[in-house]
Amino acid sequence: MAQAKSNERAIKQAVKEALMETLHEQKALLREVFAEVLEDFALVEAVHEGRKTGLVSRDAVLRTLRSK
Repeated sequence: MAQAKSNERAIKQAVKEALMETLHEQKALLREVFAEVLEDFALVEAVHEGRKTGLVSRDAVLRTLRSK
């Protein structure tokens, strides 16, 4: 039983080390994933806010987009 716990701890430690090494070596990938998650949260929030407002015509949207 003690050896099983020791093996479990060793496996956990190895996984932690591998994950830390991967995150350290792949910082750009981590930033990209984090940015995607933030964009998704922002989009969900925008959809929820949009549901609280009235409808807008297509022309009004296009005018706003062209003015910026």
